[in-house]
Amino acid sequence: MKQVILILSGIILLTATTFGQTFTLKSTDIGGQATNEQVFNSFGCTGDNKSPQLSWANAPEGTKSFAVTMYDADAPTGSGWWHWLIFDIPANQTGLKQAAGNLALNLAPAGAIQSNTDFGQAGYGGPCPPQGHGFHQYVITVFALKTDKLGLDKTANPALVGYYLNGATLAKASIVMYYKR
Repeated sequence: MKQVILILSGIILLTATTFGQTFTLKSTDIGGQATNEQVFNSFGCTGDNKSPQLSWANAPEGTKSFAVTMYDADAPTGSGWWHWLIFDIPANQTGLKQAAGNLALNLAPAGAIQSNTDFGQAGYGGPCPPQGHGFHQYVITVFALKTDKLGLDKTANPALVGYYLNGATLAKASIVMYYKR
């Protein structure tokens, strides 16, 4: 929010408030709950393992690329679970298609890199919490970055990607979905 005040001879003549646009993330595929489309297809889960469609708007000035992550802090690992990391998404992109996390389909934007997840492979790995462990919260975040490339490749582990993202982030926006089995 930016406030503009004009003063003439010590008298306030005009006060106006202008609101900047907020960096936002949306999806037509997910609301509050993950569906079978997003759920992993292994580790005892039998979902379609499709990454959700995502769209973002109002990136800050100076954005040179984007990254998207999906993280489950509720995983019983002591360090959470990284389900998806995609970065070096060109600045002219405003979203990702459904199933862009499936490397075989080649739906991600040209030049984008999908690195290793905690499943031990690159690309999207959907929700699959332990049976009876209750609801897990899956945070999907888009990062607007001040660099066009992170300087990492598909073998980068999630902690390293996170470290580089934190050093290059101009803004970020998140949505949350929940899942239990």
